[in-house]
Amino acid sequence: MKITRVEAIYVRLPQVKEQCDSGQDVIIVRVETDAGITGIGEVDSNPMAVKGVIEGPFSHTITSGLGHLVVGEDPMETEKIWYKMYRSNIYSGRRGIAIHAMSGIDMALWDIKGKALGLPVWKLLGGGFHKTIRCYASSLFGATPQLTGDIARRYRDMGFTAVKFGWDPMGQSEQSDIALVREARKGLGDSADLMIDAGLVWDAKTAIRRAKAFSDFNLFWLEEPLSPDDYQGYRRLSEATEIRIAAGEEESSRLSYVDLMDVGKIDVVQVDLARCGGFTEAMKIASLAWDRGLPVANHGFTTYINVAAALHWLNAVPNSLICEFVAQDGTNLRNMLTHQQFTAKDGYLQIPDEPGLGVELDEDAVQRYRVS
Repeated sequence: MKITRVEAIYVRLPQVKEQCDSGQDVIIVRVETDAGITGIGEVDSNPMAVKGVIEGPFSHTITSGLGHLVVGEDPMETEKIWYKMYRSNIYSGRRGIAIHAMSGIDMALWDIKGKALGLPVWKLLGGGFHKTIRCYASSLFGATPQLTGDIARRYRDMGFTAVKFGWDPMGQSEQSDIALVREARKGLGDSADLMIDAGLVWDAKTAIRRAKAFSDFNLFWLEEPLSPDDYQGYRRLSEATEIRIAAGEEESSRLSYVDLMDVGKIDVVQVDLARCGGFTEAMKIASLAWDRGLPVANHGFTTYINVAAALHWLNAVPNSLICEFVAQDGTNLRNMLTHQQFTAKDGYLQIPDEPGLGVELDEDAVQRYRVS
């Protein structure tokens, strides 16, 4: 079996709000083979830049379009192909967008492998730790503390045992920040877990001050309060608070995660399968975290392709903690692009058991929102 074509499909809502919601546009990667088996993947990044990285031509031996590199390869050889993409794009692609683009291709290759062998990806990865996995409802904050509390009550009543709120309007003032967390906890009640994603808004001293103020609200974790490059700040924060510090969604490749874990001393390692390098790299990141006694959780605010990938990965590693599951209100592409849907039951998600990723594109929906 050989790869015959790699396509980067840009889909986008007709109207996109300027807010932190990556469910409004996405790159879908489709990899075709001469055996008639097609795999799909997803990339959460700058869509048109990713499209250029994947569909661009050969430039020279250490900078080349990724599609050009993998056509003609055997899709079963995922480790070899990952290294080829990395090594042949090393001039411009050791981090960031090029690794993001590799993620979508790698995800699609594992989908092909599973379909060819009739097995779910988690079984190919050697997993089987869960039948279901606990998830948390992931949402942006409400525009006010009171609205945030109302949203928390709704998720609690839907059966979620954990809820995360993030980004705006966090960071406007100390009074507002505390009010947002206080009302979220009040709405959620005392028995469920509350996570707060600060959205990169503070310096280390401010984050330490906020963590002390938030200690009254029994947070499950405090996520990404600092710039992702401020590893020393993360260390200072982690050493100053008993609240778990979670981070990692901004990282690409395992080498970045080593710095975040060893220098930043975070407590929860967050991995986005659509950014980190796909399954091939995510398994290595989970192993590095395991060696350091750290749990891993997925990041994913995009479509059900990424949700499926995350569930396979979390089922394949021993240190999986919890699964992010977007419950954000509003029009988005998350549940529009695949025939299969995911629904949380009593705060848990079912692990897919179909071959490959276990999700297939709704081609009508893809064409409806396709930009290029």
